[in-house]
Amino acid sequence: MKHNKEIKISYWAAHLTTIVSVTLVLIIIGIIALITVSAATETRRLRERLQVSVVMADNVGDSVAVSLAKEVATRPFALSVDVVTKEDALKNWKNDTGEDLEALFGVNPLSPEVAFTVKSDYASEAALKKIENELKAMPGVESVALPDSTMVENMNRNIETFALVLGVIAVVMIVISFVLINNTVHLAVYARRFTIHTMQLVGATNGFIRRPFILNNMLSGLISGLAASGIMAVALAAAPGGGFTDVASYISWETYGIVAAGMVAAGVLLCGIAAWIATTRYLRQDYEDLFR
Repeated sequence: MKHNKEIKISYWAAHLTTIVSVTLVLIIIGIIALITVSAATETRRLRERLQVSVVMADNVGDSVAVSLAKEVATRPFALSVDVVTKEDALKNWKNDTGEDLEALFGVNPLSPEVAFTVKSDYASEAALKKIENELKAMPGVESVALPDSTMVENMNRNIETFALVLGVIAVVMIVISFVLINNTVHLAVYARRFTIHTMQLVGATNGFIRRPFILNNMLSGLISGLAASGIMAVALAAAPGGGFTDVASYISWETYGIVAAGMVAAGVLLCGIAAWIATTRYLRQDYEDLFR
């Protein structure tokens, strides 16, 4: 019993620094991953707010507009479709301008419209132009009002720039994290370099020597990943109470679960690779080099 307790204390003493360091690194990686997911969610929302209006001809009734709306709803580019009847158009005009066109002209001079938002994949100037040409060829359509092309292109350009910057930051952080983890694991293996040399002298194979180092450090990576995931889960759960009420609309628990699983896998993988590199280095060194 005492012997098992000593083994446990020895493990935690040898790997505590690794676990703490890797946990902090994984939290940073997890934050970047969640920011990336949030940015992608907001990007999709922005693109899906773009609205196209189809103005029907003067002699077209509401029933034709309804039929057109049903046809548009079946197209792959349509997200949500609404029909603005002649009566609705008149009410909207009166609410916006205060003018009663029906009283002024004796009839309702406005035409029904079909308004719809596009899916994010179609939120580009070229795609919207194709949609415009397709709609103009439909019977009863007088004109098609598209979002401002400059606004669309500027929005897409800003989104692409932000995604590129975020991607570069993510790559840099992954490289830095691997270097930090590698150095931390290297120090742990360095402390046992003479044990490695002794095992070589008694005929142990390289694979046999590497195995405990790699498994122990993979265990450290697993514990670090679980710790980092737990800390971030608590932070996300506490975010609404801390005034960050919009967090849930950007990051679902299902999305967080995927990120958390990635953090655990990253911890195990990075620590395992770092341990393999560190042990291989000492397996190739001569006895005299171990003192350097």
